[in-house]
Amino acid sequence: MTATLAPRGDAQVFDLMQRRLERSLLERVRYRYVKPHVSREGISFRIQSPCCSRRVDPTGGMIDIALLVPHEGDNWCLCARDHANSTWVALHQNEPLNTVLDLLCVDSDRQFWP
Repeated sequence: MTATLAPRGDAQVFDLMQRRLERSLLERVRYRYVKPHVSREGISFRIQSPCCSRRVDPTGGMIDIALLVPHEGDNWCLCARDHANSTWVALHQNEPLNTVLDLLCVDSDRQFWP
């Protein structure tokens, strides 16, 4: 996935969005005892977390969990990491932010928190 860099004037918007994502992740169902890390990648947001299950990283190191990519309007694409192939897979496209955050935090199918 390729993201373009946003204009400098949008820094405050990105900071607010990053804080919103961090607050939302506090409500997740899986692995509540670890602290995920949210970082910007161009106009997208990458979420990483320690690997609690040890399925992806036997040492429990930081792994990619999700990538949120803005779409037109106020919609977003939610991508999961395919750790075997080291790629991002778009699972939910063109969804409102609240919807993708709910999908990420509940993760009933273990698509994001392995």
